[in-house]
Amino acid sequence: MDVNRSRPRVGHIQFLNCLPLYWGLARTGTLLDLELTKDTPEKLSASLVQGGLDIGPITLVEFLRNADDLVAFPDLAVGCDGPVMSCVIVSQVPLDQLDGARVALGSTSRTSVRLAQLLLAEKYDVRPDYYTCPPDLGLMMQEADAAVLIGDAALRASLHDAPRLGLTVHDLGAMWKEWTGLPFVFAVWAARKEYLEREPEVVRKVHEAFLASRDVSLEEVGKVAEQAARWEAFDAELLERYFTTLDFRFGPDQLAGVREFARRTGLTTGYAPDVNVELLPAGVPSP
Repeated sequence: MDVNRSRPRVGHIQFLNCLPLYWGLARTGTLLDLELTKDTPEKLSASLVQGGLDIGPITLVEFLRNADDLVAFPDLAVGCDGPVMSCVIVSQVPLDQLDGARVALGSTSRTSVRLAQLLLAEKYDVRPDYYTCPPDLGLMMQEADAAVLIGDAALRASLHDAPRLGLTVHDLGAMWKEWTGLPFVFAVWAARKEYLEREPEVVRKVHEAFLASRDVSLEEVGKVAEQAARWEAFDAELLERYFTTLDFRFGPDQLAGVREFARRTGLTTGYAPDVNVELLPAGVPSP
């Protein structure tokens, strides 16, 4: 990239599910070309929408709400085509018995929460009493019949806490796939349209850098898992299974999943059911 330009401001989600998209940046030599900002999905989404970032991950609901100002990167997302492992409902009772019951939301991630609410309402015909609280499964279960958890907290709950407490884990990715036959996308990578117009070549190179990083990470996924296991509460074997369960693609099938989610949730979530998802064109020309 041209050293006379300021480095693009790029977001980095501090969840294990994004590690394979960033791990390879150092290996491919592009890490120093980016001004990375690490934060939660919600804060990074807000920063991208408000112009604090030029490029970054954004949760699906926030992307759909702000699609007029953003261009999504093709073939790059965090999602699943079946189980996801890190987006779950943990319940003390069968899901079809949750009508009017208290359900704790251990996250402010609107996409995961909206998916859980959609599945419970339309697949199980229940409308629980939802409330938000910290993602501590033991405490949640003292006040609620079920809990929605995402990210690393969901992995811990699914693999360690729920079995110990005798609770049932329902994988939201698997539930969506069984219901619709489609993959689910939790977050996409996008550039602000105004930044794309100003720096099309930089945006193209950042897109290529993330694709190369993902490919290197998945080729060496055992090594990624071993390094992550050093500072995480999960062993390398489990992390490798998790990284290879996730779907980092954003192609026609994933786009169909996004459109189906928008169709089912748009009117109640703040975007048009037929919202237009604009993708970065291949080979964006230099200015």
